[in-house]
Amino acid sequence: MKVLLIHGHNGRPNGGWRPWLMAELEQRNIYAHALAMPKPENPKVGTWIAEILKNTDPDEPYFLVGHSLGANVILHYLAVTFDRPAGVILVSCPIRKVDGKGCGNFLEREFDFDFLHNRVPSCVIHGTNDPDVPFSHAEELSAKLGGKLVPIENGGHLNGHSGHYTLPECLDELREMIRRTVV
Repeated sequence: MKVLLIHGHNGRPNGGWRPWLMAELEQRNIYAHALAMPKPENPKVGTWIAEILKNTDPDEPYFLVGHSLGANVILHYLAVTFDRPAGVILVSCPIRKVDGKGCGNFLEREFDFDFLHNRVPSCVIHGTNDPDVPFSHAEELSAKLGGKLVPIENGGHLNGHSGHYTLPECLDELREMIRRTVV
């Protein structure tokens, strides 16, 4: 069993709360790896999906945890692969362009939420005052996926710039998903 962490646009594997989460999982004997996504300053959906595929084995249970565009690429991954992670956690995930801004080809078209609904266990974690991705995205996403919504009061974009170097809510939700998988 493993957990793959996926950073967002201009992100790095060791940014924000990812090192903390990996250390917490390691203490529980759970392998976690933060992927270095290709060209984070100019991301492309296809190359990011390929990076996830390179690091997954359909015969081994795995979980995906993504932040911002890293969460968005998880939705793209679920839409185009037959592999099913044991669960996904989507942190500060945009589902459409905000004020006309988008990154690469991540937000060019709508997702087929009829297909994605209940495809895998999911949890959406989002700051109530996220300046980059409105909280309404999280409400809509969790409803359309049939997943849990965990709001973080005044959490901002839930990254290092907003002061988040730990994210205990993510650890709690991940541990619960893992517990349900192992049982």
